[in-house]
Amino acid sequence: MTINRRNFLYGAAALPAAAALVPATAKQASASAPKAGQQVPGVYRFTVGDAEVTALLDGHIDLGTQLISGYDADKAATAMAQNIQSTVNDAVRIPVNGYLVNTGDRLTLIDAGTAQLMGPTLGNLGAGLAAAGVKPADIDTVLLTHMHPDHSGGLVDAEGNAVFENAELAVAKAEWDFWYDDAILAGVPEGNQPFFHMARNTTSPYSNRLKMIEGEAEVAPGFSSLPLPGHTPGHTGFMLNSGVSSLLFWGDIIHMTGLQFAHPDWTIAYDMDPAQTADTRHKMMDRAAADNLLVTGAHIDFPGLGRVHREGDAYRYQAAPWQYAL
Repeated sequence: MTINRRNFLYGAAALPAAAALVPATAKQASASAPKAGQQVPGVYRFTVGDAEVTALLDGHIDLGTQLISGYDADKAATAMAQNIQSTVNDAVRIPVNGYLVNTGDRLTLIDAGTAQLMGPTLGNLGAGLAAAGVKPADIDTVLLTHMHPDHSGGLVDAEGNAVFENAELAVAKAEWDFWYDDAILAGVPEGNQPFFHMARNTTSPYSNRLKMIEGEAEVAPGFSSLPLPGHTPGHTGFMLNSGVSSLLFWGDIIHMTGLQFAHPDWTIAYDMDPAQTADTRHKMMDRAAADNLLVTGAHIDFPGLGRVHREGDAYRYQAAPWQYAL
């Protein structure tokens, strides 16, 4: 039956009066039950063509506004009024997402979260996988957008052993070469050296099942790579093509949903080449808007799925509607 005003009113009138009223004898249930005090695992499934994609929330990071190059409080307030962004004191709260793709015969994980490397508000991707009914040993391939610890940390356990015991690790050769270059490590400030050690410690257990990516190439059945340098030298996006549908996993093109679509030239302290980062962002968002691409990213508000629209000299993000059935 089509729901319209007439049918709705007719159906409401036909309801027994008791159905619309709380009985006088009803009691308040569980009024003294303790609150859980913690969030449930962040898991959301949707489909792209014949593929089933599961978004996995690893947790969140509070990014201090002093780390945002070009930040202007008045411009930020205007942007946030149009594109909601969670803020805590002088920090912008951003999520960390990973994605599992089931093509029917293979399970591919895009980025692995942080595990124990970045504090108590993170490290939940493994719990999300468990809630989705997937064991680490089930994963066939891990596609790594880059080797920052909020993407590679979950590759290993607390003892440094590979979590995904059967998975091939695919990462851009330019990314691997950068983080494993001893001359570069020796030349960076001491405070930045832990990032190199974390990158190496989380990926080296996979060195005997490593796939190096160069340029645009097929990296796994249904997936092709897209170089997106700037944030890191080998920062890479992955395009899933399934049937007539596609989805771009674009890694860290955006860190702050509420700010960087409106102000695409704003970069953060962790962008290794800020000018190249902004240039890559403009090119990628121009393409996403022109081609009406469905995109998702590691730091777009969970579940991080939507489309990009041009808005003057900037852009606007439109979150995709919730899929109620797969």
